[in-house]
Amino acid sequence: MAILNEEQEMLRDMARDWATNESPVTAFRKYRADKPAEGFQPDVWQTMAQMGWTGIVIPEEHGGSDFGWMSAGLVIEELGKTLTASPIVASTVAASAIVLGGSDEQKAKWLPKLASGEVVGTLAVDEGAHHGGKTEASVSGGKLSGTKAFVHEAHGASLFVVSAADGLYLVEKGDGVSLSDRKLTDQRSHANVTFDGAAADKLANGGDDLLDKVLDRARILTAAEMLGMAQQVFDVTLDYLKQRVQFNQVLASFQALQHRMADLFADLAMMRSAVESGLEALDSGFGVPHAACVAKAEANRVLHIISREGIQLHGGIGMTDEYDVGFYLKRARVLEASWGSTTYLKNRFAALAGY
Repeated sequence: MAILNEEQEMLRDMARDWATNESPVTAFRKYRADKPAEGFQPDVWQTMAQMGWTGIVIPEEHGGSDFGWMSAGLVIEELGKTLTASPIVASTVAASAIVLGGSDEQKAKWLPKLASGEVVGTLAVDEGAHHGGKTEASVSGGKLSGTKAFVHEAHGASLFVVSAADGLYLVEKGDGVSLSDRKLTDQRSHANVTFDGAAADKLANGGDDLLDKVLDRARILTAAEMLGMAQQVFDVTLDYLKQRVQFNQVLASFQALQHRMADLFADLAMMRSAVESGLEALDSGFGVPHAACVAKAEANRVLHIISREGIQLHGGIGMTDEYDVGFYLKRARVLEASWGSTTYLKNRFAALAGY
């Protein structure tokens, strides 16, 4: 487990208290019932902005706190525990793209708005069902055309960071931008976004590997959310086994079930180590591509197992809407496919290592 300083411990505890008391899973149920057009509850988003969470990785000169990636990961992990429906991961990644590749003018224009929560940003990269395909979107005369699939938080976003054949571009929602809903099992905001001659402003200062750098950040932050989800499923399942009685014994007294929970505990420890190493790599700037592959691949593996076992150990009743644990499995399957499947990430790690 990562060693946190006093400020990080306070931030984590504040996020944990807020998520537990103000945004429990019942809030996700309300979001699901209300179906807000933005894909999140605007008042909740503003509360998060007022607490400074939307500007954690943004430099102070542009309105953020520059508190680092480990700090951002701590907040996102806690929000993942309660399935809080917010665009914080998408908007943080979009902000990082501008920090890495934006001009002084682009930073001055967008970063303060992203830090304050006034603007929600998101990443539009994939063009098909699988991550890592060829990029067909192109720019001519400052106008971007192409279609991006499975764009997270697209409904509430007003700024898209879009990959094109020759780099990353900023595109504002408006003329030339249209959305087509994608209904996924997690019931969050996803859409195909079509750009038809939309005005585009290139992020020209990030180098040829800017997209890879941004995707590494997306992978690690997504893994942090998955870590929170895995921890919560483990805790909820353990509590259930300690109180559920069959054959006049609590389930937790059966040795076979104890072995299964012990295996999950070990997997969870491995996942935490990988995710926290990814966050530390981002803060140090050392070994980020490798750490991002390991963090997301391990998050994919462990959350897949824990979400499945959580259902199994609840005896199938976990899939009913009455129990929260089924929501985690549905969100898990969406995140597992985001920014690279386990197979894609293993191949990328091998290529990075020169195998």
